[in-house]
Amino acid sequence: MAHKTYQVIVRGRFAPLDGEQRTALLARADEHDVFRARFTEEGTVTYERSLLAFTFRCVVPAAEEDTEAVVIGKAEALAAAAVSKLGAGYRDLRSVSTDLDDIKIRRRKHRHW
Repeated sequence: MAHKTYQVIVRGRFAPLDGEQRTALLARADEHDVFRARFTEEGTVTYERSLLAFTFRCVVPAAEEDTEAVVIGKAEALAAAAVSKLGAGYRDLRSVSTDLDDIKIRRRKHRHW
């Protein structure tokens, strides 16, 4: 069975946060800075100190027959679990996926002077 790999970015908004949730998220905000974002199978959550929205990046391995909707569904489930693990709720998820097999790498030709 052939496999494909997708990179998925899930964007969402935090559900209304109470004071305790805000304090907990702000205490860990440096751990979730955009410069720490990575595409991994576990995924990474990033957010700004405004605590309005978050971004989740992940890699989703998929079977050849999996549709983009299946891949995005898996990614959004991972994002929901990650945000819940932070002690917050979520809403308004939007996702984009990239099939890594579709990315073409253009190599620059080096000139020898």
